Amino acid sequence: MLKFSEMPLDKTLLDNLETLGHTTPTQIQEQGIPLVLEGHDLLGISQTGTGKTGAFCLPMIQKLLKPDSSGLRGLIIAPTRELASQIQTSFDSYAKDTGLKSVVVFGGIEQTSQVRTIKAGVDVIIATPGRLIDLMDQGHIRLAKIEMLVLDEADRMLDMGFVDDLYVIIKNLPKTRQTLFFSATMPSAVVDLSKRILHEPKKVEVTQNSSTVGKIKQRVVFCKREDKFQLLKKILKSEERELVIVFTKTKNSADKVKEYLRFHHIAATVFHGDKSQDDRERALMNFTNKAMKVMIATDIAARGLDVQDVSHVINFELPLEAENYVHRIGRTGRAGKEGIAVTFCEESEKAILLKIEALINLKLPTETFKGVREASGKWNQEGSIRSVKAPTPGKSQEKSAYVDHSKRQRIGTAKTHPGLKKKR
Repeated sequence: MLKFSEMPLDKTLLDNLETLGHTTPTQIQEQGIPLVLEGHDLLGISQTGTGKTGAFCLPMIQKLLKPDSSGLRGLIIAPTRELASQIQTSFDSYAKDTGLKSVVVFGGIEQTSQVRTIKAGVDVIIATPGRLIDLMDQGHIRLAKIEMLVLDEADRMLDMGFVDDLYVIIKNLPKTRQTLFFSATMPSAVVDLSKRILHEPKKVEVTQNSSTVGKIKQRVVFCKREDKFQLLKKILKSEERELVIVFTKTKNSADKVKEYLRFHHIAATVFHGDKSQDDRERALMNFTNKAMKVMIATDIAARGLDVQDVSHVINFELPLEAENYVHRIGRTGRAGKEGIAVTFCEESEKAILLKIEALINLKLPTETFKGVREASGKWNQEGSIRSVKAPTPGKSQEKSAYVDHSKRQRIGTAKTHPGLKKKR
C-alpha cells in the first residue's frame, strides 16, 4: 500500500503529516494527488469522510511552494461557514512552517478582521460564495492571479442556490488555471457546471462501498418514540465512547433532547440553524476540544464537519432523505478509524429505513428496546420536563465550557470539565 512518504511531496509537508499521524493516504488521496501534481484538472466524486480535503489541500500546498511567487494564488470555495473553517484548519495544519498563509471568509460576522488579513497578504482564500462576491465587489479581493481553484461539495452548493454566484466568481478567474472539482453526487446541473469549468479532467470516483460506511459498525434499535430518550441515556452512560453526535430531524427535537440529557446530568451542546453564528462556532469549539463530549445536531452538521475522535453517531430520528444517513454516519469512522452508528427507529420511520438499506446495499442488524416509565412529575415521556425543572439550558453552560477550556490551554493543564465526569 502506498504511503505519503512515497509521494513527491515537500519534506515539510511530510513532516507535518507524520506529526498529525497520517502515514497512509485514503483511496481518493492515493489516486487524486499524483494527478493534481502532474497538472491535470480533477473531477472527484466521493462521499464525505473519504479524505477529500487532504486530496486537494496537499497538492495545492505543494504546487504553491514557489519562492518566486507571491500574492493570492489559491482559491477554495465551500458551501457553508463550518466547512470553510474546517478546511482552513486542515490547510494550516498541513502547511505549517511552509510560509504559506491562508484566510477563511464567510458571512454572518463582521468583515473587518477578514479584510485586514487579506490586505496583510495571503496565498490562499477559503470562502463561501456570498461573502467572497461581497469582498470582490468592494475591491478587497482580486482573482486575476489565481493558479488553482477548488470547488468542494459542488452538489450542495447548487442545492443551496449558489449556482449564479459560482458563475460570477468563475468569470473573474484567469482562463489558464488548474481546477479541482469535488461532489458527492452528479445530478445534471452539477455535470453541466463541471463541463463548463474543467478542462480535460481526470476522474477519480470513490464508491459508497469503499467509503467510510464499510468501516462503521451499524445497528438499528426499534423502539417507541417516547422510549428514545431512555435509550439514548442508556447508551451514553453504559457504552465506552469518545465524542458522540446525536442527530435529530428538527431543531425542536434537538432542544428537547438536550433538556432531557441536562436533567439527567449529561452535558451536551446543540448545533442547529436557529443558533447564531457565534453560538454555533462556540458549540463546535466546545465539542472539538472535548469540553462537551456530546453534540446534538440537525442535518446542518451532517456534511462538512470533520471532527477527530467521534466514536458514535446516534440517529435519534431518521433523516427525511436516505442519502443524509450516509452523510450523518460519515462523521464517525474517519481517517481509517472504526466508528459506531446507532439508529433509533419507531414504527413511522420503517419506510425510510428500507430506503437507507437499499441505498447502502446492506441489511442492518436490529434489536428492540422497551423503556420503563420514568418517575412521575419529572419526565413526562413526551420529551419535556413537567414539575421538576432541570437547570435552564442555554448559552451559559456552553460559554463556561468554552472559557474554561481556553483557560486550561493557557495554563497547560488537562483537567476534565466538571460536567463531564464519566458515570460508572
